[in-house]
Amino acid sequence: MNHLVDAAFTREEIKGSDFEMTYGGALSFMRRNFTKNLAQVDVAISGIPFDLAVTYRSGARLGPRAIRAASVQLAELLPYPWGFKLFDILGVIDFGDCFLDLHNPLTIRQAIIDHTAHIINHNVFPLTFGGDHYITYPILCAMAEKYGKGLSLIHFDAHSDTWADNEEYSLNHGTMFYKAIKNGIIDPKKSVQIGIRTWNDDFMDMNILDAQWVQDNGIHNTVAKIKEIVGDNLTYLTFDIDCLDPAFAPGTGTPVPGGLSSLQALSILRSLPKINLIGADVVEVAPSYDHAEITALAAAHIACDILALLANQKRNKQ
Repeated sequence: MNHLVDAAFTREEIKGSDFEMTYGGALSFMRRNFTKNLAQVDVAISGIPFDLAVTYRSGARLGPRAIRAASVQLAELLPYPWGFKLFDILGVIDFGDCFLDLHNPLTIRQAIIDHTAHIINHNVFPLTFGGDHYITYPILCAMAEKYGKGLSLIHFDAHSDTWADNEEYSLNHGTMFYKAIKNGIIDPKKSVQIGIRTWNDDFMDMNILDAQWVQDNGIHNTVAKIKEIVGDNLTYLTFDIDCLDPAFAPGTGTPVPGGLSSLQALSILRSLPKINLIGADVVEVAPSYDHAEITALAAAHIACDILALLANQKRNKQ
C-alpha cells in the first residue's frame, strides 16, 4: 500500500516522485510539494490568476488551476522524449498562487513584482502560469531589478504585444513588451517572437519568426535562428498558448487561425540548445472555452518540457 497518497502534502523531500492515482489526489503541478519553503529548491511553480487586462474573452484567471489539473498524468511518466526521472535531478515545488486584490487594480502590478522577487531573490527559477499575458510585464520588472536590463525574450505568441501604450500602469495584455522595450528591460535586437500572425505597424525591432516562417523553414532552422538571436544573453521565455492554432488550443482569449501545431511548438522547445534561461511562463489558458482539456493539456506539456530543458542542462553539468 502506498502511504504517500497526496504526496504534495506528505512527501518529506523536495526531490523524487511517488506513484499516485491519476484521477485522484492533490492537484499540485505534476504532484510536486505544495510549500512556501524555498530552501534547496531549483524551480518554483506558481500561478497568477489574473485576467483583467484582456481585450477580448476573459477566463484566463482559471488557467493555473486548469494547467495543474491537466498535469497529473505527466507526473506518472518519464517525460518524452527525454527519458529521465525529472524530479531526481530538479528540486521543484508548487508555490501556490500570487495573491491579488482584484478590487484594487492599481495594486496588481506591484503584487506580481513582489511575488516574483521573493522567488528569484532566493535564487529559484520561477515557472509561472497565467492568467492573461499582462503578467509577464511585472515579472520582467522583477527580473530586471535582480539581473539588470537588456534581457533577451523568447516569445511564443500569435500577437506581438508591442502596440503603443504610454501609460506605465495601464493593464493591457497587448502592450507589455512595448513598455518593456521602452524601459530598456528587454533588448529587442536580442529577442525573438515565434508564431506571430497579427500585424503591427511597428514591431519595435523585434526579430519575428512568424507562423508562416516556421512552416516554411522548419524546426531545425527555427531553433538555430533563436540561438543565433539570443546568444548567451540572460533570457526569459514566455509562451502564450494562442501561439498554437485554435485546433490545438481553442481555450484561449484571442484565438487566431493559422498557428503552430502542438508538435511544432514542442519540437522547438525540445530542440533548444543551452540557453541562459532565468525564468519562464505559460499564459492565456482560458478553460471555459476549452474542449476535452486539450488547451490545458498542451500548456501542461509545454511547462513540463521547460522543466525538462532545465533538468537536462543541470544533468549535463554534473
